[in-house]
Amino acid sequence: MRKSLTQATIQAWARFIRVEQLLLDKVESDLKAADLPPLVWYDVLLELVRTEEGRLRHKDLHRHMLLAKHNLSRLIDRMEAKGLVSRQSVDDDARGAFIAVSDRGRQMQRRMWPVYALAIQHYFARHLDESDLERLGAILAKLQAP
Repeated sequence: MRKSLTQATIQAWARFIRVEQLLLDKVESDLKAADLPPLVWYDVLLELVRTEEGRLRHKDLHRHMLLAKHNLSRLIDRMEAKGLVSRQSVDDDARGAFIAVSDRGRQMQRRMWPVYALAIQHYFARHLDESDLERLGAILAKLQAP
């Protein structure tokens, strides 16, 4: 382990944070321009759609999500008000709840994906060749390792 931070380390860290925020802001802008909900809604819907039953316990949903979720309960409230998800009671846990995706939620996730996919291609993938992507993936895997 390095004893002190080098200028290269500090610059790489700052660039990493700035690029992540820039890319997410661009995706959010594209979703908004298409009159679609924020990316975090897609994140919730995708994780629910991926499950066999179309639902997850609140605590499990929180762990599966990619994006920051400062108040998942309030986010779920807003999505429930739009008919995209519903809360279902858990038989053996009076305080717990499943979050289940509705048909409307599945439709919304399918509507959002083309805009999101195009943004990934336009703002990220087109700037990198396969070799770049493999190297970046390997670097990110190192950072993700325990």
